[in-house]
Amino acid sequence: MPAPAEPLTPDAPPLPGWVLTTQHWRDLAFLHWAVDPAVVAPFLPPRTRPDTFGDRTYVGLVPFRMVGLTVGRVPVPHFGTFLETNVRLYSVDDRGRRGVVFCSLDVDRRLVSPVIRAAIGAPYRSARMGFTGSGDETGDTVTYDHPESRVRLRLGAPREATPLDVFLSARWAAHVRRRRGTTYVRNRHDPWPLQDAEVLELDDHLVAREGFPGLTDRPPDHVAFSRGVFSEFSRPVRV
Repeated sequence: MPAPAEPLTPDAPPLPGWVLTTQHWRDLAFLHWAVDPAVVAPFLPPRTRPDTFGDRTYVGLVPFRMVGLTVGRVPVPHFGTFLETNVRLYSVDDRGRRGVVFCSLDVDRRLVSPVIRAAIGAPYRSARMGFTGSGDETGDTVTYDHPESRVRLRLGAPREATPLDVFLSARWAAHVRRRRGTTYVRNRHDPWPLQDAEVLELDDHLVAREGFPGLTDRPPDHVAFSRGVFSEFSRPVRV
């Protein structure tokens, strides 16, 4: 019988083993839509199930800047900094370990996507993207451009993480579908410094492309912004 989900915590447990890669995640937007867990279940890898908050799970659209990716702790010049947009789901495996499942990870470095895809199996793809930030008397704004997605936010005040923020952002692993089953990749970082954010513009087709048509036609059920964190990853292990 599958184990119950592990407790939620805003603080990462220690990272096991040696560091596979380090990454700075910067200027990150969280946009989420609540859905019935049954809608998400067919998209999850073997030996995982939808993680739920109340009786709902979430589909996320998360654009951000990747800065200073390393292999081990060795910097990757030029190719280690790029834009990324991912579509993600929330999972629990049979041992009760919570994680993220990436439906897609689009990056704007053509040579990066096949290398990372080969290393950990996650569905990286190449796409042209843009990011801009500006400010005026109404406040700071950020804009993320992708051929299939445009997001523009007005940033608000810093906020204390809500229980839903913790559920969606305090994720210390990814579950990755592989040919021979599912792997589990741990990460650790400080708690996200979150800000309120208002959606000024949203024209997205990435979420529909990944199997959830019509979802982004309605406003997100959760929106947040973060200036970022530094993250470390350990090597994948089999679920």
